[in-house]
Amino acid sequence: MRKTHAVGAAMAGALLLAGCGANPTESQGAVGDSSSSAPAAATHAKDQALFDRLPDKVKTAGKLVSVNNGSFPPYEIAGTDGKTMTGAAAELAEELGGLLGVKIEHVTVDGLPSQLTGIAAGRYDLALGPVGDFPDRQVSNDFVDWVQEFVVFAVPKGNPKKIQSIADTCGLRISVMAGGSAEKVVKAQSDTCVKDGKKKVEVQSYKDQPTSILAVRSNRADGFFSSQAPLTYFVKQSGGELELAGTGQANGFDTLYQGAVVAKDSPLRDVLKDGLQKLIDDGTYEKVMTKWGTNGNMLKQAGVNLAKQ
Repeated sequence: MRKTHAVGAAMAGALLLAGCGANPTESQGAVGDSSSSAPAAATHAKDQALFDRLPDKVKTAGKLVSVNNGSFPPYEIAGTDGKTMTGAAAELAEELGGLLGVKIEHVTVDGLPSQLTGIAAGRYDLALGPVGDFPDRQVSNDFVDWVQEFVVFAVPKGNPKKIQSIADTCGLRISVMAGGSAEKVVKAQSDTCVKDGKKKVEVQSYKDQPTSILAVRSNRADGFFSSQAPLTYFVKQSGGELELAGTGQANGFDTLYQGAVVAKDSPLRDVLKDGLQKLIDDGTYEKVMTKWGTNGNMLKQAGVNLAKQ
């Protein structure tokens, strides 16, 4: 059975290093807001055919509101002002907005459930994400997938507990994002450990990535189990204290896709897919993903609800 992938909230890398794990309160700001770290202005001109396919309320407002749950480096990195957003997703949002002929604004909320319920209720138009696409989430949402992901461990340098895969976690302390599928996978592994006569996994659930990482860096946890792309970012920011482990392994997951989220059967779904495909076809997507070190997570084709039972 497929497990739901943890795509958690986190503050900016600078806050991680400062030991702060709290998410900002809900705040709003346009992508490309004036800041030295804000994405450059979009290079794409308005595609009238795509603009004409947008819902009337979006065309009238001249904007799309994209919700996030804090930083998810290197895709979304929330500024300390609670308004600006940088990262691969922020840059793609700028280009996508130029192509669609509207601004894409960011709103930060606390936690993935708040994102999904807000989209379902119409408070937000989408979450550009990338957010984990799983069959159970497709019941109430549609996904426009633009990323393939893997789930691995961030561990202390030297990997003292010798974690090579999820099977090596019996008796260890593993931090995860609360409510995501990494948590479910580790808890299932803990049950397997007990059935096999081994010690259970001590699962430590946190609401954001900085707190999860801090648990490893402060020796409260033996490893953090989460998405490879953001963990790679955090490892690079750790000053040599951390490394990746369990890479190249399934670790309890099938092929993982991540993408933008819209309400079920939203007219935005296919417009976003076609807009993202244009960015893929003209090389913008590859340029941005390579810049942020996520070229190993690229897809050749944007797709809708790629996760299958």
